Amino acid sequence: MEKYLNLFLQSFTNYWNYFTHEIINPHWGNYFYWLIGISLIVWSLEILFPWRKNQKIIREDFWMDAFYMFFNFFLFSLIGFYAVSNVFVELFNDFLGLFGMTNGIAIEINALPFWAKITFAFILKDFIQWNVHRLLHANKYLWQFHKVHHSVKQMGFAAHLRFHWMENVIYRSIQYIPLAMLGFGINDYILANLIALVIGHFNHANINIKLGPLKYIFNNPQMHIWHHAKYIPADKAKGINFGISLSIWDYLFKTNYIPHSGRDIELGWPGDDHFPKDFLHQEIYPAAAEKEQE
Repeated sequence: MEKYLNLFLQSFTNYWNYFTHEIINPHWGNYFYWLIGISLIVWSLEILFPWRKNQKIIREDFWMDAFYMFFNFFLFSLIGFYAVSNVFVELFNDFLGLFGMTNGIAIEINALPFWAKITFAFILKDFIQWNVHRLLHANKYLWQFHKVHHSVKQMGFAAHLRFHWMENVIYRSIQYIPLAMLGFGINDYILANLIALVIGHFNHANINIKLGPLKYIFNNPQMHIWHHAKYIPADKAKGINFGISLSIWDYLFKTNYIPHSGRDIELGWPGDDHFPKDFLHQEIYPAAAEKEQE
C-alpha cells in the first residue's frame, strides 16, 4: 500500500515538473505549444475559409472555450487525475505480474514498427472514444455532464475542448489506462492525441473545406455540426454522428445522419435556454440538476 501511496504523491510532483518544463522549454515534442500552434493554424483557416461568413472571428463564448482548452488538457491533471491513473496502471501491472505477464494481450506493442504502433493507438483510442461518446448520450446521468459540450451555440475550433471535467475522468479512464496497460507509452499516447487534436479542431471549426471521399473515414465540419443540432428526428433521439476523429464508425454502425447542409442550423438541445453561460456554473450544473430532480 505504501508503494501506491508514494506513487500517488510523487505523481503530483512529476506532473508539475513536466507542466512547468513544457512551458519554459519549447521543443518539438512540447504538447503545450503544439496545442497553441494547431489552434492558431485552424483558427487561421476559419478566417480564410469561413463556412458561416456572418459569424464573427471572435465568436460567442470564444474566450471561455479557450480557457476550457487549457483547463481540460493541462490544469485538470494537476488536480489529481494523472496521479490516480498512474496508481491504477501500476496496480494492473502488478496484477499481471502475479501470472508472469507484462501486458493483457498476446501482442508485444513495442515490437511493432513505429508507424504501426501509433496507427494502432490512434484507431483503438478513437473507437473507445466513439463508444464512450454514445454512452454519454444514452445514459441520462452522463448526459448531464455532456450537456456542457452541447451548450455551444456557435461552432468554432475551440468548442472541441469545451467539456465538463468529469468527461476527462470518463474518457481518460476508459481510454488512456487500457492503452497504458497494453504497453503504449506516454509518448505514443501524446502523438496519437495530437493527431486527434488536429482532426477534432477541424471538425468543430467554421471551415468550408470539403474532404471528398475521405469524409467517410475522417470526421468533418459538415458532418459533426449535425451532432450538435438542437432538433433531430425522434427516432434518433439518442444521438447521431458520434465520431470523434473517424467518421467510419458511424457509417459502419448506421449512426450517420446528414440530411442536408447544416451550415445555419440551430445548435444545442430542446430546453437549453436556462443552461448556465459561465464556466463555474457549467461545472457544477450536473450536481445542481440532479438535486433538482430529487
